Amino acid sequence: MGRFVYGRTYLNRPDAAAIDPINLPLKDTEFTTTKVGGMFGALRDTVPDAWGRMVIERRDRGRGYNELDYLLGSSDLRVGALSYGPGQEVPTLDYSSAHSLQDLEAASNAAEALEGEIEGEGNPLLADIDRALAPSSAMGGARPKTVVMDGDDQLWVAKFPSRGDRWNNAIMEAAYLSLAGECGIAVPETRIVELRRKKIVLVRRFDQEPGNDGSIRRLFLSAHTLLGLEESVTDRRGWSYTDLAHLLRRISSTPGEDARELFRRMVFNALVSNTDDHPRNHAMLGTATGTWRLSPVFDLVPSIGRSLDDRNLAMTCGVTPGRERWANRLNLVSGAQHFDLGAEEADTLITGMKEIVLGRWEDHVRIHGGTAQDGRNIAHAIAYPGFEYDTVPDS
Repeated sequence: MGRFVYGRTYLNRPDAAAIDPINLPLKDTEFTTTKVGGMFGALRDTVPDAWGRMVIERRDRGRGYNELDYLLGSSDLRVGALSYGPGQEVPTLDYSSAHSLQDLEAASNAAEALEGEIEGEGNPLLADIDRALAPSSAMGGARPKTVVMDGDDQLWVAKFPSRGDRWNNAIMEAAYLSLAGECGIAVPETRIVELRRKKIVLVRRFDQEPGNDGSIRRLFLSAHTLLGLEESVTDRRGWSYTDLAHLLRRISSTPGEDARELFRRMVFNALVSNTDDHPRNHAMLGTATGTWRLSPVFDLVPSIGRSLDDRNLAMTCGVTPGRERWANRLNLVSGAQHFDLGAEEADTLITGMKEIVLGRWEDHVRIHGGTAQDGRNIAHAIAYPGFEYDTVPDS
């Protein structure tokens, strides 16, 4: 059982804001939860995932860690606006632990070394990888990554190659993000950095902006939290774009605009076979004034599946009976009303996005340094034939 209260001193502040307006509204009451091991979603969203947890666990191997250990053991560079400490003293924000661009090669080598350790190969690259990986302890997701601050005091997430990659992930993520931007979707700035023939993608952080006159930090809530889901990768009940669109109406400062933006992202994922679009890969950003907006899109990559007839998104994207997750035009249009769109308007939008994706995806791969072979590696992901089927394929 997890328990949460807002301190009365905080409630009395004129700038007090709810860290989760749906599940933890700004009230003088005690909230309880048994979900996610008693960890409220607004807090769990700031806890590192697989990669960050491996970095933390390396410090004291053999020890058993719980969610609170991971939360307190991660660096101040975690996502969102929350900081943590063991007492009532306000933690001091420290951006100095972020890597510089000059440190990036050492961080990349450390990430490679940790992957080698995990696979039982020892640590041939670096004697002390804990220091080099320290900023990584704040990171979500499973891919090796770290946090970088450039000379303009901008924060970036640097994502490294991984041993299991089937294509150049840095190029593909940058290409997918810029292609999504051309389709009218809000995207973060990206850069490609090459280190000794390794390509690394830098994605500018949209939740934090350090500055000499005070940093800007935005509250972060994943769709997983907003939808009130349990921590399970096998139980997908509640994984739903349509339900998320209705929740946007409750908290977004521009609900209609955000709902239509969510529809575009859903269509884009279907067109480019980004089927890892799970609820932690969608989020809302909050400000100190209590306004919430859909965050820029993130973690756009092709998926491995090569079926020509039948591909499913991770979340419900339509209302076709028994095939609600089908990445197909008819299914996407079937749920258009949930996104403040008429069926004809939704169909026209899909046609326009498909034209852009088909006509421009190879250009975006080349723009970010991809080769013809890189394009061939993901060609199966682009507008697969089943996207236009007008009947449900036989199971």
